Amino acid sequence: MKIGYAGQRILLVVLLATSGTASAERIKDLASIAGVRSNQLVGYGIVVGLDGSGDQTSQTPFTTQSIISMLAQFGVTMPPGSSPQLKNVAAVSIHAELPAFAKPGQEIDVTVSSLGNAKSLRGGSLLMAPLKGADGKVYAVAQGNLIVGGLGVSGSDGSKITVNIPSVGRIPNGAMIERPAPTKFGEEQYVVLNLHRPDFTTARRVSEAINTTLGMEAASALDGSSIGVAAPRDIGQRVSFVSMLENLTLEPGVAAAKVIVNSRTGTVVIGQHVRVTSAAVTHGSLTVTITERPVISQPAPLSAGTTVVAPAADIEIKEAGGHMFMFEPGVSLDEIVRAVNQVGAAPGDLVAILQALKEAGSLRAELLVI
Repeated sequence: MKIGYAGQRILLVVLLATSGTASAERIKDLASIAGVRSNQLVGYGIVVGLDGSGDQTSQTPFTTQSIISMLAQFGVTMPPGSSPQLKNVAAVSIHAELPAFAKPGQEIDVTVSSLGNAKSLRGGSLLMAPLKGADGKVYAVAQGNLIVGGLGVSGSDGSKITVNIPSVGRIPNGAMIERPAPTKFGEEQYVVLNLHRPDFTTARRVSEAINTTLGMEAASALDGSSIGVAAPRDIGQRVSFVSMLENLTLEPGVAAAKVIVNSRTGTVVIGQHVRVTSAAVTHGSLTVTITERPVISQPAPLSAGTTVVAPAADIEIKEAGGHMFMFEPGVSLDEIVRAVNQVGAAPGDLVAILQALKEAGSLRAELLVI
């Protein structure tokens, strides 16, 4: 048994600055239009045609109720108190995403998930099921054959093998839109751009880029996340106007100095503008090795004794020589990594050094451990 950093592999990812300025990015890649968004849809349905892998109806009564209700709509009446055994049927939930500006007649993908104890949805077909939005209105109707990426096989002795998740499937273009998605695009006097990553510098540069292109004070930063732009009221002109805005390029603001340590995978990500003040850090590693081996004790001849197995343990402690790191004020990321690599230290040593610098108040960056 070993205790220590000796066997740990840690990946170090460093975000270094390029020699020139950061490349310009489109507003389309930095922000979205307020009010132009997708909407979630959800529904309930029945999958039929399964090969004996459906719900056990004795444990999922809602599956039986759904089948009885569906048959009644087609004029088939079940005898009172009957409980059909429907091994080829499964009750499922359906969810999809309704894109912005989706129109009736267009198709969207749906995901189907088992609600009961069905073992697999492979080979099943979803019967017509309405999909509702948060307002309770039906926006699409789903139906079709499922594509299941998982596989489950079981034997009579209880052994089984499962690959991926066989109780979830997809239907590409499986739902047809019946109602357009609600939107307020074109109703407001202003077009509002919402940044994907709020930043005051980026918001200012977006408004400056728009005003420079239009030659007037049409845009203004509302806060660190939103920029309001005066836009034409005519819907055709507004579409062309937004298209022009999306393709404007600018250099976004640089993110704040940050160090991220993933304690599970050992990945360390260090931002470009990480700096430290004057500090000296020493770091060493301690390895404890415990080896257990049995010792057999034999009795003396004619002593009427018995053979005894006794445990014995060897404990070995190794302490590697510590390394002293001296950082002058304003030391950059590149110099920190070079100093660690010159002494042959592992990336785990770098993690310990960064944590020590943070505790000492010398690390001029946010340290996040996830």
